[in-house]
Amino acid sequence: MKRQRQKKQVIPLTSYQKLVIFILAIAQFTVILDFMVMSPLGDMLMKSLSLKPAQFGWAVSAYAFSAGVSGLLTAGFADRFDRKILLLFFYVGFIMGTFFCGMANSYITLLLARIITGLFGGVIGSISMAIITDLFSLEQRGRVIGFIQMGFGASQVLGIPIGLYVANAWGWQAPFMMVATIAACTALLIMFRLQPITKHLAMQHDRTALRHLLHTFSKKNYRIGFAGTALLSIGGFMMMPFGAAFAINNLRITQAQLPVLYMVSGLASLAIMPVVGKLSDKIDKFRLFTFGTLWMMVIVVIYTNLSATPLWAVMGINVLMMMGILGRMIPSSALTSAIPDMEDRGAFMSINASLQQIAGGIAAAFAGMIVVQKTKTSPLEHYNTLGYATVLVSAVCIYMLYRIDKMVKKKIADRRATVQPDTVESETIILEGV
Repeated sequence: MKRQRQKKQVIPLTSYQKLVIFILAIAQFTVILDFMVMSPLGDMLMKSLSLKPAQFGWAVSAYAFSAGVSGLLTAGFADRFDRKILLLFFYVGFIMGTFFCGMANSYITLLLARIITGLFGGVIGSISMAIITDLFSLEQRGRVIGFIQMGFGASQVLGIPIGLYVANAWGWQAPFMMVATIAACTALLIMFRLQPITKHLAMQHDRTALRHLLHTFSKKNYRIGFAGTALLSIGGFMMMPFGAAFAINNLRITQAQLPVLYMVSGLASLAIMPVVGKLSDKIDKFRLFTFGTLWMMVIVVIYTNLSATPLWAVMGINVLMMMGILGRMIPSSALTSAIPDMEDRGAFMSINASLQQIAGGIAAAFAGMIVVQKTKTSPLEHYNTLGYATVLVSAVCIYMLYRIDKMVKKKIADRRATVQPDTVESETIILEGV
């Protein structure tokens, strides 16, 4: 029996599952790149549009807040449609919003374009997670999430450096046009290669969209998952918007060196993500999360207190920080995906993504109020305060993920007790239901 349970740790992926991973990874790449490129363009935007840190913080928050509102409005309908159709609808809207960002010529038009992009783009991640949860068992999700979130690393290796090069050559609007073009090609892949995903429709009850939303909110276990995700988002968003401005004005990294810094961090992400994903499927997810969080807390304190630093040292510290960030992001996503029942997954993922975006928007706006820059070229002040706040929030996240881990393990144990699996196949069925 022990040998049979050991075998379930590595469940092979079918050829179609690999295709789904590829499509979702490319879609995730474009959405992440659209959002991530705001940070490296931050210094350029603040100088070009004469923005204060607080204004730039709101430009970042606009996407997050609109994405959060969109997710809440969508949650009641998320389980009532073919997930492929839902993904394609919002992805096309995201492409339009990104195109409008490229057409912006003032702070107000940029703000409006970011709101439109967030209304559509902010829901795509939750739809993708619902698709992953429907098509992959819990014992596969660490690998799957690790590969799909390689879009995060790929955006830094290819997208952000190329985006910065394009911005330096043709203006800060050009990277958004580049993202819109790549996304349009990806939409064709979704349209013609992704199969309908409708298994969840048979499990729907005759509830209105509002009742389905309230039903999802009413479950205590779901609310614990929502709280854990929101806290993780707060910790991640506080430092991110002003990362490029801090590197240029405090660490004295030049605009020409900035793409190299992002490329090195991205390459590290591409190397680390599959490793963390496999570890997440082989060892206890909560222990991996805790180690990654503690590691990140130490590096964050060191990094946010740096002054002028050689490029090689900044790159090394960024790689170490990336290890901690990814070490917590992948196992936490895999654990959270196991909380909802199949009939609630779309709504749960939409609400979860909404609260994540809203919490991130609050964190970005908070960061804009804390950070001060007296002139366009002077160092950012109080950036280390954001680092300490990130450490404090991350400590609370460990407790929240501990509760989520206990819930998930109890859920799996209850299912095993009901079905009493005697084979690898029956145990796989249990895991797919989680």
